[in-house]
Amino acid sequence: MKVLHVAPSFYPAHVYGGPTASIYDLCRSLARLGNEVRVLTTDADGLDNVLDVEKAEDVRGEGISVRYCRRRFRHSVSPTLVRLLRTYISWADVVHLHYVYSFPTFPTLLHCRLAAKPVVWSPLGAWQRWQGSSRRGVKEAWDSLWYYAADRSSLTLHLTSQQEQADTSARFPKLKTCVIPNGVDVPVDLHPSERTGDLRLLFIGRLDPIKGIECLLRACAKLSANPELRWRLAIAGWGDPAYAAHLKQQITSLALQERVSMLGAVLGDAKKRLFENSDLAIIPSHSESFGLVIAEALAHAVPVIASKGTPWSRLEQEECGFWVENDPETLANAILKIRDLPLRDMGRRGRDWMQREFGWNLIGKRMLDLYVKR
Repeated sequence: MKVLHVAPSFYPAHVYGGPTASIYDLCRSLARLGNEVRVLTTDADGLDNVLDVEKAEDVRGEGISVRYCRRRFRHSVSPTLVRLLRTYISWADVVHLHYVYSFPTFPTLLHCRLAAKPVVWSPLGAWQRWQGSSRRGVKEAWDSLWYYAADRSSLTLHLTSQQEQADTSARFPKLKTCVIPNGVDVPVDLHPSERTGDLRLLFIGRLDPIKGIECLLRACAKLSANPELRWRLAIAGWGDPAYAAHLKQQITSLALQERVSMLGAVLGDAKKRLFENSDLAIIPSHSESFGLVIAEALAHAVPVIASKGTPWSRLEQEECGFWVENDPETLANAILKIRDLPLRDMGRRGRDWMQREFGWNLIGKRMLDLYVKR
């Protein structure tokens, strides 16, 4: 098939977190399965930076052709992208749109309607709400506009968990939906370091209030009340500088600076080594449509404590972690409980689970089936 992906940003724009990796890996998987894959995107790499990439023509590699259009304003406003949409959509058998509240949404839906092209749309959790959700009124207006602009008869929503499907269907009950999780690369070789005297805790992900990092820090403050418990926490990721400064202030005010370190962005081989040097990953998010970092931790044989804001209840069924409320006391108790369990065995079970159900070859085939059925 000829598959066009339209997204406001694309690899290697790591500043946008897990979706950047999942969209890129999905494209590679589809290409390996023999499909023609093109991506229409911008050169955005955050509000203040752009990618150093070719912008005058498609960039080809790993079976994918990517056209990076110049971003002129905000994260993804690009007149060039709008100008090219008609040509790229005419080429495609199916168009896969990513994100909701971004500049490419309306022109893509409108052009697909005019060209009578089927659309698969991945909202990436955009229609899930939590108590800290911002600009709700603006988002409601945006949703009302696209709902009437799109050809809903040729639109299928791609959702990554049953919870995201339930939340989305409650908002748009007449739209077709399909649940296909994100995939994850499972490393062939792992070299985990031996456990030290300290329990090595890890948070990895985008630094944002939705991730529940403050809850984790307050849980760690409760752990500090036990002088016999040795632990340390690494926080890896990037986000708004003001929010990162707020987290550093929280660490100091809770007297955790001797045990908690903020590493900034960790990518590639450094990310693999970080997993190999961790005993336990903790993801206390208030809301996640999928939570790619949970799958990544398990793929690296690291057991996980995840909050019930994530769709990972099977952690306990598969005996590779806990699924708990994300209040400080519950998180602290979960850490105390899991520290005496066979973490290596739990990690191996998690890795086996990822290989069975979340390998990109399997996920790519499921996505291709969805395209064909469109």
